[in-house]
Amino acid sequence: MERSKFIWHLLALAVVAVWGVTFVCTKVLIAAGLRPAEIFAIRFTLAYAGIWVLSLWQKDRVRLWARNWQDELMFVFLGITGGSFYFLTENTALAYTQASNVAFLVCSAPLITALLSLLYRRLRHDRFAAALEDVSRNVFLVPGTLLAFGGMAVMLFDGARLQVFLQGDLLALGAALCWALYSLFMGKMTEEYGAVFATRKVFIYGLLTIIPFLLDGQGGLSLALLAETRVWGNLLFLGLVASLACFVVWNLVMSKLGNITSTNYVYLNPVFTLISAVILLGEHLTPAGAIGSTLILGGVILAGQRKAKKIW
Repeated sequence: MERSKFIWHLLALAVVAVWGVTFVCTKVLIAAGLRPAEIFAIRFTLAYAGIWVLSLWQKDRVRLWARNWQDELMFVFLGITGGSFYFLTENTALAYTQASNVAFLVCSAPLITALLSLLYRRLRHDRFAAALEDVSRNVFLVPGTLLAFGGMAVMLFDGARLQVFLQGDLLALGAALCWALYSLFMGKMTEEYGAVFATRKVFIYGLLTIIPFLLDGQGGLSLALLAETRVWGNLLFLGLVASLACFVVWNLVMSKLGNITSTNYVYLNPVFTLISAVILLGEHLTPAGAIGSTLILGGVILAGQRKAKKIW
């Protein structure tokens, strides 16, 4: 691993650690009576307010639009894939399928990202293709990814029989596809526009595209519910830490490490979810959980090794 990039690997690890805890936070909020769309809207509203505070210290503080309409449409696309649709499909899937199915399918995002990157680089020759990692130049990437994926299987299907629930499983797979598509383009947009501006655009378009799902006539937030410590505490954590801080850092990480190397850290999500569940919910670490976590960590480290000479 290059020393100059070591700090970015540490930051990627820190972000994924926080995101691993969000599963527990979201579970608490859903149990309290909030809907997935409401949770997303509140956390991204908090994050959007926070990103404007950061923007006041940036040179782009007066900029509202991208340099051209094509880039503006790209930010709309990123707000959907990395924001509204990703969180909606992931959280809604939990209502229709097993949690292990959701975790396993969503964490297939690194594999999908690698496949899409390889396909995009071969079919397109634009600025986005040039910014993507070349899978063919890293002999460690594929075995490291497969090792981490195997660790996911060991960890998530610990003595459980895999069952297929078509609607929920397709939603979870849709979430993985959304994150893979987000990973294809966000690194380059961050490099060209800066992390604060690019992240701000993702937040606003994520919020705008979630509005139809908030106007379906279901549910309705109450002040009494929002006044509960467990509710506002988790919402603040999700909005200001997991969304605002982590999205800014993660977008920088993708621009520095590459879309595939950074996305491979997503495999560690369930590891940190497991750790937080043990600490916060009193759950127990099983032998399969420990073995799976070790395999995932080993796979991520292997996939992040320096690129070798091109082999095909």
